[in-house]
Formats: sequence, C-alpha cells, structure tokens
Amino acid sequence: MRIGLYPGTFDPITLGHLDIIHRASALVDRLVIGVAINQDKGPLFDLDERVAMVKAECARITKETGMECLVHPFDNLLIDCARDVGASMIIRGLRAVADFEYEYQMVGMNRALDDGIETVFLMADAEYQAIASKLVKEIARLGGDVTTFVTQDVRDALYAKLGRS
Repeated sequence: MRIGLYPGTFDPITLGHLDIIHRASALVDRLVIGVAINQDKGPLFDLDERVAMVKAECARITKETGMECLVHPFDNLLIDCARDVGASMIIRGLRAVADFEYEYQMVGMNRALDDGIETVFLMADAEYQAIASKLVKEIARLGGDVTTFVTQDVRDALYAKLGRS
C-alpha cells in the first residue's frame, strides 16, 4: 500500500491545499494529512479547529474519489511523522520558485534523516498559485471577501473566529 503524507499548518485550509490533496489522492492508496501543531507560526485556529476543518474537507474528497484520507496532528520532525504513519512519500505543494528553494533544503535534510522516504512536489494549479493561508487571514481580518480562496464552511469558520458575519 502506497501511503503519502501531505503536511502543513492548514490555518486555514484553502482551495490550493484542497487542489493538492485531490491530485495527490491519485498517487497513493492512502493519504495522510499531517496537521502541524507549530506554535511558532502563531495559528489563528487552534489544533482541534484546524483538524476538524481538514477532516470535513477531506471527507468530501474521499466521498468523491474513494481514496482513504486520514488526518494526523503532529508536533515532531516531519520525517518522524512520516515514519509514524507508514508513509513512503511526503507530498509538498509548490506555488513559486521561492517555495522550491525552501523545500529543496528540507528534502536534503529529510533524505539525510531517512533516505527511504521520497518527497514528491506538486505544482499548484495556476488558479490557486496566489493563495496563501497567511494572506487569506489578512484579507478576512481587514474586511475583505475570501470566498474565492476557501470553501464556504472554512469562510464561515474564519469570519466567526474574527467576529465577522
């Protein structure tokens, strides 16, 4: 069984993330979405809220594709998380060259820690290349409309969190 791990903070999960999840589902038998605790990023949503959002969105993809999708919170090294869930590959989404430079360094470090786990890069669809969770939160915080960046359920959760209707 090919198991892939798609890690991220998902604060919040965006249409770009969902595009990568949907396309990654064609590459593996089971996809694990690793929700990083990562307090250093100062997430808007707490871990339980992020896990719940990711689970709800992945349930739709599972229903559509039939692919098994699990959500796994983690606060250890990414390579250790991959081992914990039995992943043979780590899936990373790329939006721009700057993403690649950072990810290239991470691949080197991860291969030094465990050369049996491959990293697979998926380019974001052109429609989603500009979407970043950080920017989505800023737009919402400043009163903008985020409906073209996230699902309706995520939009509602984001606006509720920020005290917007």
